[in-house]
Amino acid sequence: MLVLGIESSCDETGMALYSTSAGGALLAHALHSQVRMHQDYGGVVPELASRDHIRRVVPLLRKVLADSGCPLAAIDAVAYTQGPGLAGALLVGAAFAEALAMALDVPSVPIHHLEGHLLSPLLSRSPPRFPFVALLVSGGHSQLMRVSAVGHYELIGETLDDAAGEAFDKTAKLLGLGYPGGPALAALADHGRPGQVRLPRPMLKSADLNFSFSGLKTAVLTRVRELAPISEQQRADIARAFQEAIVEVLVSKALRAVASSGLKQLVVAGGVGANRELRRQLDAHAGRARIAVYYPELEFCTDNGAMIALAGALRLQAGTQAGKQAGAFAVRPRWPLSCC
Repeated sequence: MLVLGIESSCDETGMALYSTSAGGALLAHALHSQVRMHQDYGGVVPELASRDHIRRVVPLLRKVLADSGCPLAAIDAVAYTQGPGLAGALLVGAAFAEALAMALDVPSVPIHHLEGHLLSPLLSRSPPRFPFVALLVSGGHSQLMRVSAVGHYELIGETLDDAAGEAFDKTAKLLGLGYPGGPALAALADHGRPGQVRLPRPMLKSADLNFSFSGLKTAVLTRVRELAPISEQQRADIARAFQEAIVEVLVSKALRAVASSGLKQLVVAGGVGANRELRRQLDAHAGRARIAVYYPELEFCTDNGAMIALAGALRLQAGTQAGKQAGAFAVRPRWPLSCC
């Protein structure tokens, strides 16, 4: 079975072909990022994002077909991101996917964006096995899930306000960094001096597995105002302290989630999962606790079509979603993963 995956939830247009033959293989994938287009605005402009997706879907489809050597008629199903995300951006991918599925007379498979991220480590050479605990950390979501099988997800912890990625981006703005803020802040943190700035660790000692990062962002704002005018070294010191605080909370809660579950596997996915300090700290602490940690390849940490193609193929294989007749459809800009 050959599954085409289409991702268009925000500011990346992704396309991929995944084959379930011989144990499963990603045949080709292509991605267009809109970062340069949105940089002048300091963030994603939804209308511009939607229009750019329209320009990219056909060329990207042609590219993955050419790279894989597969004809269009060989596609057996079309999976696409139904939500959550920007409504207009989602509509572009959904409309294209449904029209293509109808033209090919194959089923369409709507996919939850976070499910794609959650399952993306299965594309790695050494994938995890079910069940496992997953830490989903992206620009809009910070969640801990117990994953029993494809389609069986239990929410065990989530952010009560800003997600980790959102806090990274907002703090980057406070420090005068450009868009996207997360990677820029992480790069600046490399030049920070340890112990120069102390920031709070919100909910680190709470009895539950929830997160809260808005207070941390406010603490940075207070520190920046106290130091004004702020030097480049002070900016780096704050960036380092901020990253250390975020990482400490994420690592502590993730390891507690694994310990309380009785499992020995942790999956980390989403854009923040590419953060080098987070990976370093998780690997160090998990090694001592004899917990195996799995990450997607760096190219699959951000939004991409490969994770959507994989999720669609796994759902069809598992029988949790038979694939619907192409035609009528709707997008879901807000959609809890535990309900998908």
